[in-house]
Order: sequence, then structure tokens, then C-alpha cells
Amino acid sequence: MERPQAAVEKSEREKALFVFPEVAMSSSPRASGDEMWTRLPQVNLDKKRVAQKRIVTLDRSDNANFTFDILRTKILKTLRQNNWTSVAITSPTQGCGKTLVGLNLAFSFANLKDCRTVLVDLDLRRPQVGGTLGVEKIYSMERFLKGASSIEETFVRYGDNLAIGANGQPVSYAAELLQSPDTARILSSLKDRLKPDILLFDLPPMQVNDDVLALLPNVDCAILVVAAEASTLGEVDICERSLSAESNFLGVVLNKCHFGPDEHGY
Repeated sequence: MERPQAAVEKSEREKALFVFPEVAMSSSPRASGDEMWTRLPQVNLDKKRVAQKRIVTLDRSDNANFTFDILRTKILKTLRQNNWTSVAITSPTQGCGKTLVGLNLAFSFANLKDCRTVLVDLDLRRPQVGGTLGVEKIYSMERFLKGASSIEETFVRYGDNLAIGANGQPVSYAAELLQSPDTARILSSLKDRLKPDILLFDLPPMQVNDDVLALLPNVDCAILVVAAEASTLGEVDICERSLSAESNFLGVVLNKCHFGPDEHGY
């Protein structure tokens, strides 16, 4: 069985392959979104708990944070070149670490003080963002996408420039919700009102349901998180082809590797 490491050796692939260890558009704030940001309730996070969950970009105490910063810069460059804002984060199957990659990316982006970042948990059947962060009060993303609750009733703010939309209630008919016209309208309104520089969507694995395909028309681009020694090359190929056909595919993030940055961060 071929493993995703084999994809690294395929020189004919033009897509980027980002490699992650197992611990695993910078612009001025827009005045029109300032009021909405200040209305978001602030949340305090237990940094010790977050670090135990392998979120290494919050306090930057682990050298692995540099790897996410590199990915951050590569993504920013591509987004600026194409005037894109939204990025979907998915994986072939469960257990690849896509949520951890998304959270680490969100805090890495937020470390750019003039970069407003929004992370939305749209893994509606198995939401993990709120639980991973230890957010005490988590709202219903289903109610938000149906227009039954507001942005300030659903999202919280960490610091000055990171908004997090966690989800506390699993959704049975997730694909139907994600591809409804109401969802497209709500997400467009979210972008217009918060004016984020980066909008990250944590999506479910691709091969377990059709939720990702349902949402892709509403995002600018996508990345695929795969797990070393777990995801197969066949799974990677199938997902890459699907993402390339339905959206702008940025590349593959190879997670849970047995090597990473040394003690000096190089």
C-alpha cells in the first residue's frame, strides 16, 4: 500500500506539499467592520489546556509553531495574488488532524496584528473546535446558518483580531444545510460584516459524507490535511482531484510526521 510520503517524490505534481510534525493578507483593519468586532464577546483560553491539545501557535512556546508560520505565509501569498479570502480545510478520513491544523493556522494568522481572522467550525456532525479550546459556552451553528441567531450570539473573540465560531450541537442533515441558499447568504453576510482578511472553515473529512462538496461553492480555495502512515496515496489522489474540480486547490498538508524542526527551530 502506497503512503502519502510517496506523493513527495512525485516531482510531476505542481501542488505544494506542506509537512507537519506530529505535535501537531496583511492589511489594515477596515473601519466598517470595527463596530461588529467590538461587539463580539471576548473569551479567555486556558493556555496550558490548549498547549496540551497540541495548539502550538497560541503562546509560541513550541518550535513547531514555525512550521505553521511558514504555511501561513505561503497561504497569504496565494490569497493576496488572487484576491481570495476564504479557505476550506478538510481531510480524506477521520483522524488526520485537520481541526488541529486549522486551529494552529488561526492563531498563527492572528499573531499578525493587522490581520483579522475568522475560524468557523463547519464539521457539523462532529464539531471539535469548541471542545478542543475548552470554550465554556458554545452556540448552535445550525441556528446561525438558518438565520435564527446573530453573529454576536454565535461567535466569540480572542484578542483583538481572531473570531471563532464554534458549534455545540451536532447536525443530522448537515449536507442539506450547507448547500442551502440560506447558508450561502449567511456566510456572505458574515464576510461583509466582519470584513476578515482570512476566513477559515473547518470541514469534515471528504470520504465520509458529501458535506465538503456541498460547501465548496462558497469558498475561494481549499487545503487537504493527510496523516503520515495512515492516509493512502489513493485517498489523497481521489480527494485532490475532487477539490481541484470543485474549487481552487492550494495543496496537501502532511501531518503527524516522525520528523520536524530541531531544537533551534530550523
